[in-house]
Order: sequence, then C-alpha cells, then structure tokens
Amino acid sequence: MERPGPLFTLLAGVLLAGGIAVADLATGTGVPSVAAGAATTAPPTTSPPATTPPATTPEPARPAAPPRADYAGRVTGGGVSIAVSTRDGHAIAYVCDGKKLEAWLQGVTVDGKLDLKGAPDATLTGRFDPASATGTVTAAGKTYRFTVPVVKKPAGLYRATPKVKGRAAKAGWIVQPDGSQVGLLTTDAGSTAAPALDPVAATAVVDGTPVTAEPISGLTGTGDF
Repeated sequence: MERPGPLFTLLAGVLLAGGIAVADLATGTGVPSVAAGAATTAPPTTSPPATTPPATTPEPARPAAPPRADYAGRVTGGGVSIAVSTRDGHAIAYVCDGKKLEAWLQGVTVDGKLDLKGAPDATLTGRFDPASATGTVTAAGKTYRFTVPVVKKPAGLYRATPKVKGRAAKAGWIVQPDGSQVGLLTTDAGSTAAPALDPVAATAVVDGTPVTAEPISGLTGTGDF
C-alpha cells in the first residue's frame, strides 16, 4: 500500500487546524467578543452653579427732624407763599398770596411728618428735616407743592389782631429769607393786602394805629401753638 505524500500530510494538518478553530468559535471557547448592549458609564451630571441674589442698595436714612424749627418760602411755581413753624410735636402753617387767598393750619407732628388742617377745608401733608419742609398744601380748592428752607428771624411767620374802624380784624405776614414779605389784613368787609411789617421791630401801622405783630416761631418758643 502506498503512503501519503508530504504534500497531502501538510494539507491534512491545515484542514485539521481550521476545523479546530471553527469548533472553538461554535462552542464559545474562542476569544470572547464584546457583549451586545453592554452597559456604558454615563457622564457625570453637573449641578447648575448657585446664583447669588443681586445686592440691594439700602435706602439712605432720613435726617432726624428737629424738635423746633421755622420754614418759609414760596410754593412750586411761585405766586403763593407758605410758612411752617414746628415746636415739640406741634406745627402751625400759613398760606397766603397777598391778595385774597390765605389759610391757617395746625396739627401734630410725628417723626418729622406734617399732617395739618385748617378752615375752610385746608390741609397740609409733608415732612420736615433740619434743612427744609416739603409736601403739598390745599387751600381755597387749589393744591400746591412746596419745598421751603429752614429760616431764622426776622424771616418767618407773624400775625396780629388789630382793630379796624373799631372792629376786630386779623393780619398775617410771611417774611421771606430774602427780606420780601406778603400778608393779608382780613376785616368784616373782606381781605386786602396787609400793611408793611417792620420785621425787626415786629410792628405795623393798621388803620393809622401802630400794631405789634406776634412772631409765630417754634425756634424761639413764641406764638400760639
């Protein structure tokens, strides 16, 4: 019997090796493959950065209201003068145009707030501090805004109760910081411009008779509060 040649023997070895490799793959003994659907590691989640609330600017503190002060000036737009005097929790104000409009007002003050009333139907609301008084005043059906400076005598508010033709009358004056003045003399017959007031001597001549005017001042502690 004739033996197989070397070429046949080599070919048989190659086929045998190939068969073993196929068998290994079929039985799972070969090189493992990556499993389908294997879990993957999710990237770490990051939280949004914490937000800092915007800084708020605190409201500046208001200057403390002085216990006693006098204010005088003109309403916004001019045409009407106003004076305010405050003393120890009370205030008096006078509004006048020197022609026919006038109103006296009074009331209490708390923490620098003004809330004054007068007849007929006059009101004043606002605030005051060491530099000025500011707010709104209603008189004779009209409302005016004002910001008037603090003043010292002779500027400020004055009033008198003279007699005209033997009858009681009333007079009021506002002396402005620039020395100008406005006032009304009211009698049974109506209102007219008040005679000139000497603010240093606090006197005026009414119906031919010298009259002493009373300062209405929170600062000096005079006048009726």
